[in-house]
Amino acid sequence: MTREAVIVEAVRTPLGKRNGKLSGWHPVDLLAEVLNETVARSSIDAALVDDVICGCVSQVGEQSLNVGRNAWLAAGLPEEVPATTVDRQCGSSQQSAHFAAQGVIAGAYDIAIACGVESMSRVPMGSSAEAPGFPFPDSLMGRYEGGLVPQGISAEIISERWGISREDADGFGSRSHERALSATETGAFKNEIHPIKVEDELFEIDEGMRKPNLDKMATLQTAFKEDGIVTAGNSSQITDGASAVLITTPEKAEELGLRPRARFVSFAVVGADPVTMLTGPIPSTKRILAVSGLSIEDIDVIEINEAFASVVLAWKKELGIDDVWFDEHVNVHGGAIALGHPLGASGTRLMATGLNALEQRAGRYLLQTMCEGGGLANATLLERLT
Repeated sequence: MTREAVIVEAVRTPLGKRNGKLSGWHPVDLLAEVLNETVARSSIDAALVDDVICGCVSQVGEQSLNVGRNAWLAAGLPEEVPATTVDRQCGSSQQSAHFAAQGVIAGAYDIAIACGVESMSRVPMGSSAEAPGFPFPDSLMGRYEGGLVPQGISAEIISERWGISREDADGFGSRSHERALSATETGAFKNEIHPIKVEDELFEIDEGMRKPNLDKMATLQTAFKEDGIVTAGNSSQITDGASAVLITTPEKAEELGLRPRARFVSFAVVGADPVTMLTGPIPSTKRILAVSGLSIEDIDVIEINEAFASVVLAWKKELGIDDVWFDEHVNVHGGAIALGHPLGASGTRLMATGLNALEQRAGRYLLQTMCEGGGLANATLLERLT
């Protein structure tokens, strides 16, 4: 009998801006909150979980020594349940969901939790590269003329290659904030957010959203290239957060009285040029559609991580998506430009947001993809069940 993997719970924290409301939380404790909430929402015996797979990028300091295992124990959950931590850069927890679902499909697990965490306030981006030594030896750097470049420069190269203007990028950044603010006002995020106690108050609304002002955005200084287009207004925010999804089989869900919300249809992971590095969502989308036999028009909701506006807009141009279809189906509740991008947590955060949007629209298919450092990208295709 062919086994399937289904999602029964998807939970995230509200996302906190750098040095904001979540900056006082140790990342282990922040993830522990989400793990406990995931178990509580499902009402399962936590000892039944076969594995916990956590995504985290900066695995150093407070996020070192297997932050996934540390969070499970800090949550007071059963010691006999194992956990591991993986790094596929920005797609780390999306990869965690792939590993968990693939383990369920293979029969290695009956129940697994995929999760992710990143406290970018407490463990700044790049911290893991500050130890002695350089991760890119001459054998790697010499393979690419001029060597490897920072992601911001990659975003600028993409904007030039695909003809994306500053006006285009700012317009997309404004759209992200507008969509996220509207989703917040209508309660679209309520089901996925687990409020976090900060001092004597509950923090329950994403902290990075702002009412967009295109005139003000146009005055922002470019961040990586004087005559470029990338600014703080059209890039993802530095953010703190955690997220998790509970994955099992339809049969185990029925046995435990759980409601399967969506099934994993297809998976894809690709490599791309590590200089432009952020173009991976283009081939990952093409590959997962080819594997599934679907076309882009069959997809009801698409979540593509807004690392930089140029990443999403290049993807749109390369796939030939028109403006109307794009507005109706892509990042319908905003994205990382408005909400933030807590690196290791973003994969399962996008999954929670996308699944909720799919349910609210009574759609069938969700496609999720994101660019990842080093020229990588994951893609996931989910089908709504209820």
